[in-house]
This record gives sequence, C-alpha cells and structure tokens, in this order.
Amino acid sequence: MSLIIPANSAVGGGYAVDNSLRTNRGSSDYLNKTFSGSGNRRTFTISFWLKIAESSSNAPYIYGVSTSTTNAISIYYNSTGQLSMEAYTGAWSLRLHTSALLRDTSAWYHICYAIDTTQGTDTNRVKLYINGVQQTFSTSPTQVYPSQNLDLPCNQSGNSTTINCQSYYNAEFMSAYYSEFCMIDGTQNAVTDFGEFDADSGIWKPIDVSGLTFGTNGFYLDFKNSGALGADVSGNTNNFTVNNLTAIDQSTDTPTNNFATANPLLHGGTVATLSEGNLKLSTGASWKQGIPTIGVSSGKWYMEAKIGSMGQYYAGGVIDSYEINSWGASGSSYAGQTTLSIGYYNNGNKYIGDSASSYGASYTTGDIISTAIDLDAGTPTVTFYKNGASQGAVNLPTSSNSTGLWFFMPSLYSGTLELNFGSPPYAISSGNTDGNGYGNFEYAVPSGYLSLCTANLSESG
Repeated sequence: MSLIIPANSAVGGGYAVDNSLRTNRGSSDYLNKTFSGSGNRRTFTISFWLKIAESSSNAPYIYGVSTSTTNAISIYYNSTGQLSMEAYTGAWSLRLHTSALLRDTSAWYHICYAIDTTQGTDTNRVKLYINGVQQTFSTSPTQVYPSQNLDLPCNQSGNSTTINCQSYYNAEFMSAYYSEFCMIDGTQNAVTDFGEFDADSGIWKPIDVSGLTFGTNGFYLDFKNSGALGADVSGNTNNFTVNNLTAIDQSTDTPTNNFATANPLLHGGTVATLSEGNLKLSTGASWKQGIPTIGVSSGKWYMEAKIGSMGQYYAGGVIDSYEINSWGASGSSYAGQTTLSIGYYNNGNKYIGDSASSYGASYTTGDIISTAIDLDAGTPTVTFYKNGASQGAVNLPTSSNSTGLWFFMPSLYSGTLELNFGSPPYAISSGNTDGNGYGNFEYAVPSGYLSLCTANLSESG
C-alpha cells in the first residue's frame, strides 16, 4: 500500500509569497515558451509549489518539454495519485513514479526535481523532494534512470516548454494552483535553496529564491504581475506566453497563506461539480454543496458567494460538523435541511431542520450573498447579507449532538455559484480586505470578521 503524502498547511512568518496562478482544466489554461538556444541538457533543477484542485483520475500534465512524442520530458500527476517524471527519446530514457501518493486538495506541496545525468550513480541523477523530504520511487512500472551523461529534452533549442500541459499532448490540462515556479539551468540544486523547515511548527516553507543563479534558460515565475502572468523575474527575461489565462487567474492563495476552497473529497456524494480552483460550483437537477476545506469553532468569519446561472440556491448556509460526520452514502442535500444547519433560500426564507420561515429579501442571478459567522458571541449567530445589506442575525441552532465546529455550506440546485473565501474566482470591482488586511471582497467585511485563510487562523489563535 502506498503512503499518502499530506500537503503542507501554510505557515506565516518570514518570507511571504504574495501570489499564485490558478489554472482550470476546462478552460485549457497553460503557459508556453520555445527557447532559441540550448542550455545544459544534463544538469538542471525544477522547483515549484502546487495546490491540487482535482482528483488524480485525469492524469494531467504539470510541466513538459518536447518537439514530438519521441523527444519529450514530462512531469505529470498520474491516475493513481503518484507524481511522475518521464522522458521518451525513441525509448524510455527516464521513468520514475513516486512510491507515495499525493491526494490532498486542501493545501500546498513543494515539488523539487534535481537532475544531473553526469553523476556516476544512477540514483543520484534524479532526486525528487516533496515538502523538503527526498522521495523513493515505485518499482512499478519498472524504474528507468537516465544513462550517464544523457542529454535530456529539457533546455534543448527549439523545444516547446509548457506549464500545465504537454505540448505534444495538450488535452490533459490540470486544475491547480502554482506558485514560485523555477527552472535552474546548469545546477543540480539542494532542496534547501528553495525552502526550509519552520523552527516552531516543523512545516516546510518557502524562502526567497531571487538571489539564485538561474543559468541561460532558467526562469522564475512569481505570478505577481496580473497583466503578464508569464513574466520571468529571474533577470533572464525568459517570459512565457499565457494561453486562456486572464488577470482573474492571479490568486492570493499561496504557500504562506492558504485560503479555503470547496472540498472535492468530502464524503456523502453530494459535492457539486467543481472548477476554477474548487471555487465554482455547478450542478444539474439535484442538490449539491460546496463545503470548504476549513471549519471553525471560534472567532468571526466571512465569505461571499456570487449567483451565476439561476436555479435554486441556499447561497448562504452553515452546518455543524456533526451533521457532516453522520451523513451516509447519500449525504445531506442542502443547507437548512438538518437540525444543526441553516440556509438562506433564494425566495428570502430561512431553513432550519427543513422548516421554512420568513427572513429576508429574495435574490437572483448576479447577486452576491455574504455569510458572517460569529462564534465568539454569548449566543453564536450567523448573519446573511444580500449585496452588502444585512438581512439580520440568526442564532445558530443548538443540540446535544453539536461539536461546535462549523462550516460554511453554500448549496445549489440546477445552476452555478462562485465562492469567495478571500481569493475570488470572479472580478471584484471595489476590493475590500478584512481587518487583518487579507482577502479581496466585493463588499465591506463587517468589523471584526475575517476571511477563511491560514494566516487568520494563526493570528486569531
């Protein structure tokens, strides 16, 4: 049985990463560049941070360099959850798959491939580190290390270099977040050139890489320029062309501040179809949900949800973890169906325990519904907002079964809904942060309320 590697929870303090790139499989998002001259084809390092936003069943490509199917090197996320590197140059010249599996869609992985085919020992020619730890490779399929002094397709003049697909087989795009994407031409770097273990938490975290020597074809993509997401900041001006990506695909969800998304792995079988970094919900004629990856038991927390194509909605909703943990195979259907949940329905009613009562204004396509949970009040409450206007506070339901751990629970039937926990998948016209300076919201965040991200979780205790 393979070990499942947990992703890194973001950690604050020290070097801060400001931005990432959010890609969507369904939009065929990718970056590409063809280098006019060759670099070092034997010695190089590829380092990046990755937050997975889909299941492994699709086997999407993360990175590729090729001219054809017979001259290609790829990094991809295979159908079993392994991270794979393969090179084909008329035959398999490199083929290595991790023994461990990567299946955590809630947080960040640091991936570092350090290559040097000049090494005398074959296992030293390809080293892979995940979250600072060197990995072993599976024996199935058969391991293929590159022969000594082999010239690989990477850094070859005229080859197409792509991020989020492979140029010769570009149907397999990935839904993901990328941050701090680097290629070092001519050096087999130590993993400590890119990160370090936090002294207090033991969590692997990024460090500043701007001082590294990147080599002729090396590049460093930090995704800070929303108008030029492929800009290389290594000093080499090895800029990439963006394809099907716009400014809205720049995200503030990063390895140093991880924002909540809808959880695609939640049991119960009622998770909506997810896209846009697990922030857009879609469904046909059935109730589905977008419960986030982070729950809270204290503090004051805020989110927004924008109505897309109109069906039926509980765009604002919350649920106690007891209800989630007690779901069977069918799961719960919508916010407010169960005793320890509340939903604000699009006709203006609120639902608790599947019982409706009048509450606030109705809402429709284009409206933004905000949800604010106050778990610090003597009696915990939730307040729903329509386009920034409060509809009134409601006491959270109580029961002896309550765990006190609450989750936002947007729900929909036959429509689309976009979630904003602080890193929105849609354009924001006004730009409001919470009191700690985090998040990007359409409407002013109520005083004392915070966006759902790890920086706030850490600062709030």
